[in-house]
Amino acid sequence: MNAPSAPSPWPARLLALGSALIAATADQALKAQVVRDAAAGETLGPFGPLRVTLTGNTGISYGLLQDGGDAMRWGLAVFACAVVAALAVWAARNSRLITGLGLGLIIGGAVGNLIDRLMRGAVVDFIDARALAFPWIFNLADSAITVGICLLLLESWVTPGPPQTGA
Repeated sequence: MNAPSAPSPWPARLLALGSALIAATADQALKAQVVRDAAAGETLGPFGPLRVTLTGNTGISYGLLQDGGDAMRWGLAVFACAVVAALAVWAARNSRLITGLGLGLIIGGAVGNLIDRLMRGAVVDFIDARALAFPWIFNLADSAITVGICLLLLESWVTPGPPQTGA
């Protein structure tokens, strides 16, 4: 009797690629619109519980490491490239759909913020949720990264056994 074959990795690979492209493209499109419509520090809205407040972040999450100058900018860019490369290898070897979606969202978010860092010298942040007692201003790329990490964690908790890899 033949052993069951492993699922094809292609659907998960395509989901990773597609979600990465959508996340990075949507992030850059929204940032371009906000940069076009708002001055630095200007607040637009409200839009429900959210406002649009244009800020730039030269550091990392939560405004940490803001005073690193060009060395920090380029160091973070190199780090982001290494992370994207490692996650792309993982995505290429993966055959689970949720893992593919999670990895794609993380990759797309990282690429969206990397483009800002390289082209503008700072990551463009604009989603202001302070009315919801969330003290930071963030962007769609940050949201994609967060959702991607949550999907990976969720799958690791609910899927028994070792991760599946494709050939």
